[in-house]
Amino acid sequence: MKPFAGLAPEVVLDAAAAFGFEGDGRLFALNSYENRVYQMGSPEGTRVLKFYRPARWSDAQIAEEHAFTAELAEAEMAVAAPLSRGGATGGETLFQYEGFRFAVFPWMRGRAPELDAPESRAMLGRAIARIHRIGGTRAFRTRERLTIERLGFGARDSVMESGLLPESLEESYLRATDALLERIERVFSEIGAVRQLRIHGDCHLGNLLWNEHGPVFVDLDDCVTGPAIQDLWMLLSGSAEEQQKQWQELIEGYEQFSPFEFAEARLVEPLRALRMMHHAAWIAGRWSDPAFPRAFPWFGGQRYWEGHINDLLEQAAAIDDPTLPSR
Repeated sequence: MKPFAGLAPEVVLDAAAAFGFEGDGRLFALNSYENRVYQMGSPEGTRVLKFYRPARWSDAQIAEEHAFTAELAEAEMAVAAPLSRGGATGGETLFQYEGFRFAVFPWMRGRAPELDAPESRAMLGRAIARIHRIGGTRAFRTRERLTIERLGFGARDSVMESGLLPESLEESYLRATDALLERIERVFSEIGAVRQLRIHGDCHLGNLLWNEHGPVFVDLDDCVTGPAIQDLWMLLSGSAEEQQKQWQELIEGYEQFSPFEFAEARLVEPLRALRMMHHAAWIAGRWSDPAFPRAFPWFGGQRYWEGHINDLLEQAAAIDDPTLPSR
């Protein structure tokens, strides 16, 4: 399957021009596996063209992504909000051309985040809290929800059905995922209901830029309904002591704009486990796209799956003995 077959540079430029986005001939493919993203030079300023993977999101789901991003932009947050025809605002933002769906965004300037700089994590915490305050004002109708069923059980089923897991490791994989999913369900059950709101959903450093004013959010393609902690835990790294310090800085900034339910901190390791399972299933599910074997040549072999199963077992132990962020 080649979902973007036929998306040649001239088609990209013609698609933009058809909706009033005139290019100047400069076109650069940006690093993106799920969609196809291009930087286009134009007399009105650099544009980013995102061509959506067919059949992944419905038109309604993409419209909700665009509407949420527009809400954040209206609140003067640094986000790349989609443009309507010709670069205006307030109109249709999802376009179709020769079977491809795409959107156009302004180019957001910035550099890679350096979160060890003084006040950086506090600034990021404040920004995420503002996203959540806006995200809590209304609900998604069609976007996905962050659930154990989808990211855990569904991911396991996808791996088992992919044909990429060596038969000799199937039993080990099932045992490891059984142990992991039992622990994930137990922790979610013990914590009980937590507030669900519209969140970024994939808030890691690769989806952030930094300018002179602070964080810039460039991609809400994975926005979902879920708990606030999902947008915070991926920003923690290093030893337990380092993560504790990072958490203190992040949550100190966060609580300047929004209260945080500290019971959610227990979800960090279960959410990490779900992401591990989902990531493997994501690559397996996209393996027929030629871009994925090129990008992940190590995936699918015996050594990869042995390492993945071992990582899942270690993550089960981490859920049993977590490094809980504290005030």
